[in-house]
Amino acid sequence: MLFGDPLEGLDTDEMGYRGPVACSAAGITYRQLDYWARTGLLQPSIRAARGSGSQRLYSFRDILVLKVVKKLLDAGVSLQQVRVAVSSLQNRGVDDLASITLMSDGASVYECTSTDEVIDLLQGGQGVFGIAVGRVWREVEGSLAELPLERSEPAFVDELAERRRSKLSAS
Repeated sequence: MLFGDPLEGLDTDEMGYRGPVACSAAGITYRQLDYWARTGLLQPSIRAARGSGSQRLYSFRDILVLKVVKKLLDAGVSLQQVRVAVSSLQNRGVDDLASITLMSDGASVYECTSTDEVIDLLQGGQGVFGIAVGRVWREVEGSLAELPLERSEPAFVDELAERRRSKLSAS
């Protein structure tokens, strides 16, 4: 680190954050993170868990989506609707995320990319709330600024889990 940028020459697609760091930045508990990963709500995009002792590794984008999920759930949106919103966010390009505002009336989640769409929802006469993903982006960026970033490989491999996996595949 004495001679230049610490990330220089590293592939940032291989860099990520461990579960506890992701929890801290997203404002969720580790139990929530683990449950959401096991149920498929949000899988870590850099490295998934591979048996006991292995560590999930989350990208910046994953943590951004985790924080949006928390905000939606805190606002009373059903888990089913949150799953729809997450799949929509995961299909968007990274550059598109900052310009999206998610609106909800508590029953459905709407993706608004222009002020006209937001105005149309507000003129519907029912109460709605919005989450500006760009603002959440800046919050997550600020939270992660001082937290440790980790390289994806070499991954810690649990020897016992590896033996079980090879035994099962041989059968």
